[in-house]
Amino acid sequence: MTTRTSTTVVVTGATGRAGARVARAAEAAGLTVRAASRARGFDWRDRSTWEPTLRGADAAFLVFPTDVGSPEAAGAVGALAEEAVSLGVRRLVLLSARGEERALPTEAAVRVPGARWTVVRAAWFAQNFSEGPLVEELRLGGELVFPGGEVREPFVDLRDVAEVAVAALTAGERYAGQVLEVSGPRLLTFGEAVAEVGRAAGRELTYTPVQAREYGERLAGFGVPPREVEFLVELFGSLLDGRNAYLSDGVRETLGRAPRDFTEFAREAADAGVWKA
Repeated sequence: MTTRTSTTVVVTGATGRAGARVARAAEAAGLTVRAASRARGFDWRDRSTWEPTLRGADAAFLVFPTDVGSPEAAGAVGALAEEAVSLGVRRLVLLSARGEERALPTEAAVRVPGARWTVVRAAWFAQNFSEGPLVEELRLGGELVFPGGEVREPFVDLRDVAEVAVAALTAGERYAGQVLEVSGPRLLTFGEAVAEVGRAAGRELTYTPVQAREYGERLAGFGVPPREVEFLVELFGSLLDGRNAYLSDGVRETLGRAPRDFTEFAREAADAGVWKA
């Protein structure tokens, strides 16, 4: 008879921006990571793939693809949480978005009976400037067109988000039943953030604010499906209204240190050649 010596954690979205960093942080903390992605046979939209992924695990990190506030997120997260608990996976950590009212039903859905859940609400990721659809605009065109206006955001480093999630997974009952809000250490407008990226990259980069509806027209022109365009237009129109112009203490309270600064992120990404034309 073998004795389990390491906690096994299922990490959904393990090939994505957040999930990959959670997987690395979990491994660094001595956990056994079970990467859950389509490439590994897990699909949020195919329930037959859930049981093989969850069985025998101790905990799970949940990140829903597209967005935590998307119309199908609450149903899927709630159903997966119920299946996880039925299989003995009771420690659940959900990645959510700070200030996103549409995410609240998904946050409620993870609180199934028997689950020791924690919600990590994150501010806008610093890595959205270095990974994903925005980076190509900066790298190739030297301009970011985005509906961020002049609102101020406490951009958070995804490495901090990942370490907070792992702390929640490994701290027993300490963070069970809690919502942890995480942000960076200071507020920046999108224009100021792009200027910092430009200084780090050693090139002139510009930010052009547009209205959410105009941005949606651009997305449609790039081939984004109409339903997704409409969702993003409504999301950005509400989320980027200044409601997140404040700092949260989740990183310091959980990790005992200050969150990483945006300047550090920009310098490291620039050194890696992210924004080289």
